[in-house]
Amino acid sequence: MVQVRQKVAYDCDVLVVGGGIVGLSTAYAITRAAPGTRVTVLEKETGPARHQTGRNSGVIHSGIYYKPGSLKARYAVRGAAEMVKFCAEYGIAHAVTGKLIVATERDELPRLHALVQRGRENGIPVRELGASQIAEYEPEVRGLAAIHVGTTGICDYVGVARQLAEASGAEIRYGSRVVQVDRRPSLGVAVRTAAGDVVRARALVNCAGLYCDEVAGLTGDDPEVRIIPFRGEYYELARPELVKGLVYPVPDPAFPFLGVHLTRGIDGGVHVGPNAVPALAREGYGWGVVRPRELAGTLAWPGSWQIARRHWRYGAGELRRSVSKAAFVDAVRRLLPAVEEEDLVRTDPGVRAQAVLRDGTLVDDFLIREGARTVHVLNAPSPAATASLPIGREVARRALKALAEA
Repeated sequence: MVQVRQKVAYDCDVLVVGGGIVGLSTAYAITRAAPGTRVTVLEKETGPARHQTGRNSGVIHSGIYYKPGSLKARYAVRGAAEMVKFCAEYGIAHAVTGKLIVATERDELPRLHALVQRGRENGIPVRELGASQIAEYEPEVRGLAAIHVGTTGICDYVGVARQLAEASGAEIRYGSRVVQVDRRPSLGVAVRTAAGDVVRARALVNCAGLYCDEVAGLTGDDPEVRIIPFRGEYYELARPELVKGLVYPVPDPAFPFLGVHLTRGIDGGVHVGPNAVPALAREGYGWGVVRPRELAGTLAWPGSWQIARRHWRYGAGELRRSVSKAAFVDAVRRLLPAVEEEDLVRTDPGVRAQAVLRDGTLVDDFLIREGARTVHVLNAPSPAATASLPIGREVARRALKALAEA
């Protein structure tokens, strides 16, 4: 065990585990809210934003999809405006592009109309479009109806993460994988890294993303959820001129994934995807990446089997699109009939850290829990990058409260 002596020489006040955009936003928020607070960030990779932050489609989400009053809705709407302002202030590449959400089947029309209502409840301006009006925005896209959401945008989230790291004034230690935590509620926490370094802090914030449940367990707190990794596979469009901006299908409300969509990124290229398939490791960026211990942990969680039982039809379709490019192309053609198989070129995939309850419920909202001298961010998938500044402030508030109560 890591030993914490009664007279502790703390290395920092708050230790943040995880150097993705949420962890770095938390460090930034702490030092802005309480100048002089010493913050250290431990990140196991050699640089920031190497996983969910740096492997998404770069969209600044409007917040239209999320239940009114939820953390996702409140933080995404607020965070989108703040992200645009942050990027403008620091000269980070971004653009407010707007996006289309397109219904291609009649049974999607009620869900599209429900999104209009949800958008209005969340304070988001929405324009309803008939089939002929879609071409005003996207000449090659076909659908029965659509809505235009003007506040959606795109940005360079890796650039945002780097700027947060710099502006926070925190000590960032890369190549520091946490392997052991000794928490003493009366004293603080001591963390050992794989390299053998020990960092002592008065409080710990867990923003470990794909490993947040494991880090919570190391502190002695029961996360009551398990992170189940889902890989999102992307293609790049070889004819980017086919798409002007951002085009989304109408999402299935029973599943927390938005479906295959078209995203013109900040670099001018068009990403197509992602689908969503189970990953065989927490960093399982391909079918060939298998980590037996992690896979066994996923299979041992009762919620994994409940997901399979409830959503096997949806999952079978996603798997088919993963192994068959032709099937993926068919899905894209629902929105973009002109696309050909040779137009799609595989590009880097991502992995979504999805928290799942024991009964198989997919945690829908952001999930932040507290323990003695600890704050755990246990569910922060999309739109967490969009919402990272408000999330960081909320986590910082809880971390500073833990310091005050210590």
